Amino acid sequence: MMNFQYTLEIAAEPEEVFAALTTPFQIELWSGYPADMKPEAGYVFSLWEGDITGVNLEVVPNKKLVQEWFFGEQEESSIVTLLLKKQGPKTLVELTHIHIPVDVYEEITEGWKEYYLGSVKNMLEMY
Repeated sequence: MMNFQYTLEIAAEPEEVFAALTTPFQIELWSGYPADMKPEAGYVFSLWEGDITGVNLEVVPNKKLVQEWFFGEQEESSIVTLLLKKQGPKTLVELTHIHIPVDVYEEITEGWKEYYLGSVKNMLEMY
């Protein structure tokens, strides 16, 4: 199991970033795929046609999103924590993803940078 930390600044308000992470319509805009997501603790979500599935463990609107990502049978839960912090006109997104299976680590970390948070940033900074 491996851990990953990543920080990204997005030129948008925390409310906009949170909505982009939790609203199916917006997720579809930046990912290109339908999303099943609700910003509710206990909600089982699915993104990228089921390539990413999990459950929201903690939801603090505009500030924090904690999820468990499912990778099949593994002893320790793979936990994603996204913290949103307002910094002037921007939002600092602090990602921590723990217990990533070694065999998918490269794919997951590249996915976070390029396709997940990178796409959210591109969408929000386009307007």
